[in-house]
Amino acid sequence: MKGIADTGFLVAFARRRDMHHPWAVDVAGQITEPLLTCEAVLSESAFHLGDVGLVLEMIAEGLIRLSFDCSDHLPQLAALAKRYKDRKPDLADLCLIRMSELYPKHSLLTVDADFRIYRRNKREVIPLISPPAH
Repeated sequence: MKGIADTGFLVAFARRRDMHHPWAVDVAGQITEPLLTCEAVLSESAFHLGDVGLVLEMIAEGLIRLSFDCSDHLPQLAALAKRYKDRKPDLADLCLIRMSELYPKHSLLTVDADFRIYRRNKREVIPLISPPAH
């Protein structure tokens, strides 16, 4: 499976008491190569988990791989920020939308419902892997 990891997936995977933990562990078992992500997601994940070492361990063990540099995509990120201003996206969301444009064969692993609204390349639905609705 080729994927892009959002904060909610990483937190659910690492935190046993998270309601989406079983889903995240199941998805992680299907991964055949490291999930792509960005530094904004790593920062959010470390904050929510309260453990930067755990996030660094996910990189070291090959669950995730950094593959995005904001400075290389500032005009596109600014355009996305303007386009979705009413939804108040955070930097991680904008980076993930852009990553979905750069890696069109990768699905986004997320628990965030906003990605059902966001579009890549202005009109394309972003392919998602999300937990089943309860």
